[in-house]
Amino acid sequence: MKLTAQQLTDYECQGFLVLENFVSAAACDELQSRAAQLVADFEPHGAAAIFSTREQQRKSDDYFLESGDKIRFFFEEQAFDEAGHLRRSKEQSLNKIGHALHDLDPVFDNFSRTPALQELVASLGYAKPLLLQSMYIFKPPNLGGEVTCHQDATFLYTEPMSLTGLWFALEDANRDNGCLWALAGGHRSGLKARFVRASAGGAKFIKLDESPWPVNKLTCLEVAKGTLILLHGLLPHLSYANTSARSRHAYTLHISASDSAYPPENWLQRSAALPWRGFS
Repeated sequence: MKLTAQQLTDYECQGFLVLENFVSAAACDELQSRAAQLVADFEPHGAAAIFSTREQQRKSDDYFLESGDKIRFFFEEQAFDEAGHLRRSKEQSLNKIGHALHDLDPVFDNFSRTPALQELVASLGYAKPLLLQSMYIFKPPNLGGEVTCHQDATFLYTEPMSLTGLWFALEDANRDNGCLWALAGGHRSGLKARFVRASAGGAKFIKLDESPWPVNKLTCLEVAKGTLILLHGLLPHLSYANTSARSRHAYTLHISASDSAYPPENWLQRSAALPWRGFS
């Protein structure tokens, strides 16, 4: 699917683009079924595998930092009680799976490397794209936590900036179950922070701009199952907590240009055994 001239103009202006019915309901269901099987086979590692955007610096342990070329599971911040036991089933407690599903699992590989997606990415100007990261996001009912306002390039910085996020709605996403909100045009304001590996271990944020996000100006992106949202790497966006009785499953890919430098201090790294690759 090639983007039209008007769609490209809208994307350049807003920093995001909503593409309805990009993937079929059957393809969404297949990805959900595969994720469910992965979860069924997963034995929890305990509270150390918690993911939190509010405490990401403190919770960046080896399990997280070594996940760039693996399939690993991360729980919601409120999933465990004071004794370290899950409050609900693991299926209803997970935040996400990351970060190399697209390279290590055949079902996710097939979903991530369709001809339609390759054509779409080419129309954005990528000659030789690399698929850097993938995440399956659960946003479970009445537990899925808020993802604070951020720019994807904070976590996947390239020089020059060439990052694009691909966000697939595997279920309907609305205000109640934690849809995306984006700051239209905010990608033109520059990068506010970088998330890098710390020399003493773990990871840290390097602040580049301390000014607050104008969250009162965010655009609500309520979308139906099968929708793809393109996100510029510098676009500020967030999702609020899921306060509904319905989950909000989504799948994300992050793509960069192969001729952009990927700094060694970026938190997400890969071993030589599994180098990044494109659509082939």
